[in-house]
Amino acid sequence: MRFITSTLHGILDYAAAVALIILPFILGLEEQSPLAHWISVIAGVGLIGYSLLTEYTFSLAKMIPFKVHLALDIVAAVFFVIAPFVLGFDGIAAIYYWVMGAGVVAVVVFSNSVEPA
Repeated sequence: MRFITSTLHGILDYAAAVALIILPFILGLEEQSPLAHWISVIAGVGLIGYSLLTEYTFSLAKMIPFKVHLALDIVAAVFFVIAPFVLGFDGIAAIYYWVMGAGVVAVVVFSNSVEPA
């Protein structure tokens, strides 16, 4: 049941990147954990970077195959899920990381990786 097209995935990528950059400021993550704050911001910038290079509709240079992009998404999701344990995030920072990680897993699971970009 993979209903997220690569085009929709691209839109979700840029929306998630903006969220990763802006939400730490809105949630006050820096006050709780500067590390949690800045990892999220850097992850958002990184997501924009590899999205701009992915073989899908909203990229500038189609250098990264969509399946590789999905693999990078999974690596990021796993990191976000384990980061609170490994880096000692608690409270809103831990919840934020778990929700973002779970969201990425859901998008990848429901993305159609075999369609043409």
